[in-house]
Amino acid sequence: METKEHIISILVHNKPDVLARIAGALGGKGYNIESLSVNTTTSYEISKIVMTSIGNQTTITKIENQLRRIVDVIGVDDLTNVESINRELILVKLSLTADSRAKIEKAIDTYKWKVIVSANTYLILEITGDKPQIDFAIARLEPLGIADITRTGIVALELEN
Repeated sequence: METKEHIISILVHNKPDVLARIAGALGGKGYNIESLSVNTTTSYEISKIVMTSIGNQTTITKIENQLRRIVDVIGVDDLTNVESINRELILVKLSLTADSRAKIEKAIDTYKWKVIVSANTYLILEITGDKPQIDFAIARLEPLGIADITRTGIVALELEN
């Protein structure tokens, strides 16, 4: 059975400790959360958690069943094999040197990355895309002098319901 990254969308009641109980339930069974994004929905009482975890279908089914046992979980959906859209955002701080400046500017123009802050010795880029696009951007920028980076985690929505 194929092991791959799965995107799991979880609707929960927006209460203290729900995320801790989810993380504890999964960690206690030896499941790892690779990526995590949490925020309220259009209703403040309901939050959506989008997480990724790596496993085969049997493992992911066990994770889904474990999540459904938690009292404040309203619904669990594996978006991996359904028509969905997913994105991640990264902020990348690049150190500017005389050698790197032209290469960085060329990469920004080529890939249409957004400059958020531009200073004499560094700049900060905002890059949004799916996981392969983000991984590509990081690989492209690493040799140019990444000073710091932060990632949001994947957010996803099912296209059809």
